[in-house]
Amino acid sequence: MSDAHPNIVQVGHPVLRRRAQAVDVDWIGTPEFDKLVDLMVDTMREAPGVGVAAPQVGVSKQMFVFEDRYGGDDEEDAATRERPVVPLEVVVNPTLDPVGDHIVKFYEGCLSINGFAAVVPRHKMVRVRALDRKGEPIELEWQGWPARILQHEYDHLQGTLYIDRMNSKTYSTVENLGDDDD
Repeated sequence: MSDAHPNIVQVGHPVLRRRAQAVDVDWIGTPEFDKLVDLMVDTMREAPGVGVAAPQVGVSKQMFVFEDRYGGDDEEDAATRERPVVPLEVVVNPTLDPVGDHIVKFYEGCLSINGFAAVVPRHKMVRVRALDRKGEPIELEWQGWPARILQHEYDHLQGTLYIDRMNSKTYSTVENLGDDDD
């Protein structure tokens, strides 16, 4: 298993199991706020990952960043997972609502549970209302892989990890994924 990124707290840290505190809108745009956003973006990209929530860097705030610059490992993977390239988004004080009832199941992992993955059912499409990095209202509506990222990061703000939603029979080290040996 690879080593965890030094800025990312791992499962067992209490901040990952608490509901994060709302961000005071007066704090948005301050040097401290901007420093946290920059840390989260840098950490996500260095890890590498497609999202990081403030609790994952040890800060109990209702905010996360997400970005998928890669799309998929190949065109077939990108199409199967509905994984387009997603520009960087900073999401503050979000609410999340499913759009429709369609549930999809795919493997997912987490930078705070380094080296493991499991199949997790998620809504295929979601809508998120939040504030952006400048404190302006935003509404994001995504389906497929970006919807999965949004739900995963939103869960972090509620003190929920993917292992709380996973099919436990699929839980595996990343190295053993796809290994059909009994």
